[in-house]
Amino acid sequence: MASEANSRVLASFLDYLRIEKGLATLSISAYTTDICQFAEFLEKRKRSLLTARRADVREFLQQLFSHQVDGRSVGRKLSALRHLYRYLLLDKKIDHDATLDIESPRQWKVLPKALARDEMEATLAAPLKMHGNGPGRNPEESAALAVRDRAMLEVFYAGALRVSEIVNAKLEDLKLDAGYMLVRGKGDKERVVPLGRSAQEALTEYLSRSRAVLAAGKGRAAAATFAASSRNSPLLFIARGGRKLTRQRIWQMVRAASAASGRAASPHMLRHSCATHMVENGADLRTVQTILGHADISTTQVYTHLALDRLRTVYQKHHPRAKAR
Repeated sequence: MASEANSRVLASFLDYLRIEKGLATLSISAYTTDICQFAEFLEKRKRSLLTARRADVREFLQQLFSHQVDGRSVGRKLSALRHLYRYLLLDKKIDHDATLDIESPRQWKVLPKALARDEMEATLAAPLKMHGNGPGRNPEESAALAVRDRAMLEVFYAGALRVSEIVNAKLEDLKLDAGYMLVRGKGDKERVVPLGRSAQEALTEYLSRSRAVLAAGKGRAAAATFAASSRNSPLLFIARGGRKLTRQRIWQMVRAASAASGRAASPHMLRHSCATHMVENGADLRTVQTILGHADISTTQVYTHLALDRLRTVYQKHHPRAKAR
């Protein structure tokens, strides 16, 4: 039976790792977990570890990705399988390596996670509903933080910005009247990012009502700090006392806001949500590439299947011969 054959193969391989390779107990345990998972996958397909094909390995990795296993874990499992099949090949138990020419998971084009549109709306609305809950904050400052957070979320979603681009965005980069902002991305490359009406309105409210409140901070010490350095802060988004926001603080803010949608989002998920929703609404990949700041269109092509899904839907709806008679 396949399970008996798999057990013998696994036992032999673990002895090799323990005796010849001298691996630690924890490492052997990790190999055991990963290979047993693949063996169970194969048994459902009436195959064994000795008869697995390259297609089986790829389908196994694809299944892991579809279950939202992160790339690092998938890479570890592939590494375990590679060690197994090299051992079996050297031991002449098989005549071909099932992991040969399998790409590293880092090279796989797996669609990034994104929020659904209703989840995105709930996330954008969350800061204004949550303000006033901060311990030790006065109402004015709490309201200012909420308006700032809402503006940051709108800019994240409007322009598909990275967290570092939000942290380092400058006032002079914002061209609010024209409806866009300049963004300095990776490699200090600049790109122009359009801002929709919602983002423009959120930024207008932040700049007119909230930024000065946050810059002034609370108490004499904060006011002194503001007077000394923050009044001339070039940054668009600032923390209390005019200080620079940290990446960690922005991550915390996004995580707290997205909890309103029932998800635990990251800033990068907001970036992918922007790209995903644009493609779903018919945007071409070149435009999305420009907004995301991808140097190569191949990076943007991770969203291709969304464009194809929309193309198929429109075709089915409008082509007279698309539907079965």
